[in-house]
Amino acid sequence: MIHILETRDPQDLRQILQDIKVDPYGIEIMLPKAVQHLVRINSISCIAANILKQEMLSLGGDVAVARNALTGKARKTDCLLMATLSQFNRLTEKLNRQPFGLDRLAHDLSDSLTSYQKDEFNLDLGRYKLTLRQGKTCIMGVVNLTPDSFSGDGLYKGLSPTELKGTVPKGTVPESVVDFVERMVDDGADIIDIGGESTRPGAEPILVKEELERTIPIIKKIARKIKAPISIDTYKPEVARQALDNGAVMVNDITGLNNKMAKIVSKYKAGVVIMHMKGNPRTMQNNPVYKSLIDEIIEYLDKAISEAVAWGIDRERIIVDPGIGFGKTLGHNLEILKRLREFKILGRPILVGPSRKSFLGKILNAGPQERIFGTVSACILAVKNGANIVRVHDIVAVKQAMKVLNTINNIR
Repeated sequence: MIHILETRDPQDLRQILQDIKVDPYGIEIMLPKAVQHLVRINSISCIAANILKQEMLSLGGDVAVARNALTGKARKTDCLLMATLSQFNRLTEKLNRQPFGLDRLAHDLSDSLTSYQKDEFNLDLGRYKLTLRQGKTCIMGVVNLTPDSFSGDGLYKGLSPTELKGTVPKGTVPESVVDFVERMVDDGADIIDIGGESTRPGAEPILVKEELERTIPIIKKIARKIKAPISIDTYKPEVARQALDNGAVMVNDITGLNNKMAKIVSKYKAGVVIMHMKGNPRTMQNNPVYKSLIDEIIEYLDKAISEAVAWGIDRERIIVDPGIGFGKTLGHNLEILKRLREFKILGRPILVGPSRKSFLGKILNAGPQERIFGTVSACILAVKNGANIVRVHDIVAVKQAMKVLNTINNIR
């Protein structure tokens, strides 16, 4: 009987070799030969590209270049490298001895492949430690302390005029909100993400004072009542500071982090989600255009990670989010989900937040409250394509879906 295997997962390949009863030493030798990668390199000199192609051919792989790179009619070309991990490892050794910037390329290529293969992350969030790996998806529960959430779940929407006075009356916390958060944790949320300002398309910013009144009393109370890390969804440094002072251990910043915010995150040794957004909530959906969507987002996040580390944030506390729905069209959102695995090159956990968003509504022709099944589908695809954390409103439905998916993925 002949089987053609579709897997490229190293753990699955290891299990196959073990099933065949290959010697353990032999497995370590053969596994890199079984792991295939396609690597695209943009805009290198044709001289370097031709050397690269010859070196790869000598190892049994190949490199696709533009026709004009071979005829001498072009000065630069993009390349597509096709090889096993073993061949890439030998290639980098050979390139280290080459001119025309190929020694530097060898270093970058090696770092990129190492980052891409990283499949386990240990997040140190103060008194909480989270392990993220294939088969163990983390669910972040959305708690919108706003009256105008796009998803219709703003927890202040149904409060009485007395409760809404000053948004949250000084010194009081609506029990309905506390109950809601506790239920989320009971249902399986691994992180609670508290937000006091709507970031829906067209949303107007609110004052720091109002955001503090909405979020800090809740954080103070639930930090004593729940056994799950609390994240503050804000781009305002003062809100982040007070949230971290009162029990939060993570900052979820839609603006990708700035100097002031970074200093606060560093000081408190907090976790941080760095997200990509084109424009701001008021303007982000006004015809967003990209020359190369995935390349631009990866470049943005890579730079943001480097800056965060330079500002004193431990790299191991950083999570990246490509920003589904933030300055993206329907097509952009779908492309991000389809090509999400490419963000693994950043070497950090990937968070995705497709929950109830308008791109699902456009596909399903359904309102926010009717997008649960669409949300579940998007989350399954995201995790299958490399997401470590999904940020959602509907904990029970997504938790069940993740349990089934992870049970299948954990079969060896």
